[in-house]
This record gives sequence, C-alpha cells and structure tokens, in this order.
Amino acid sequence: MNTFLLDEATAAASQASGGTNVWQMVLTIGIWVVVIVAAYFLFIRPQKKKQKQEEELRNSIEIGDEITTIGGIVGRVIAVREDDETFIVETGSDKTRMRFKKWAIASVDTPDKQPKPAVKKKEEANAEYEQEKKSKKNKKDKDEE
Repeated sequence: MNTFLLDEATAAASQASGGTNVWQMVLTIGIWVVVIVAAYFLFIRPQKKKQKQEEELRNSIEIGDEITTIGGIVGRVIAVREDDETFIVETGSDKTRMRFKKWAIASVDTPDKQPKPAVKKKEEANAEYEQEKKSKKNKKDKDEE
C-alpha cells in the first residue's frame, strides 16, 4: 500500500510541475545548439579554411618551384602530371628524380609563392604617418580660416 501512495504522490508532483519540464527541455536543447555552433566556428570552419588553402597551394605548383614534401624531401619540381595528380622532383647534387602525389606537398619554398606578410614595411608606415600628419595640419589650417 505504501508503494501505491508513493506512485500517486510522484504522479501528482509531475503533473503539477509539467510546465517546468518543457522549459528544462528547451533550455537543454538551446545549450546543445550553442555548443554545436561554437564547435563549428572554433574547430570545423578553420580546418576547412586551412584545407582549402593547402589545396590551392598544391594545385598552383609549377615547373621550377622549390618544394618540401611531408616526408621532409626538398627539391625542385621538374614535371607536373595532371592526369594522375603527381609531380616529379629533382633533388640532391646527383639530380635524383622521384615521383610524388600532389597531396605529399608540405610547402612551396619558392620566394614568389610565399604568402605576403601582413606587416607593413617601415618606409610605408612612415609615409602613411607623414600623409596623416599633413592632412591633419591642412584640416587645422582650414578650421582656423
């Protein structure tokens, strides 16, 4: 008989707090949505962006480029085969030739293929500073007139 009364009390309590269970479920789903969106922007999106840049780098190799493979082999590209996505690298003083898949490229070491640094050169920064200084002076002179 005690279990019957306990079951009745539990059923009555769950009916009385029916609204809060819905809000708890909505809150739980909302938290999961926020976690998934945060994971996308923190992990998945940057990884896809990096993969896209690497793919562009691999597809832009040309004959004469200096490259480094993922195995650490450094050499100069002497042929690129688009049909089976391979390239031939010449390395060493004895001009050893090896064939690799394009996905094996770790970096392109040719200076003109290197990404440009975002830092301005000292001369450019000084020129910009002088330009701003002159424009402020001209504006101040106009305001005084």
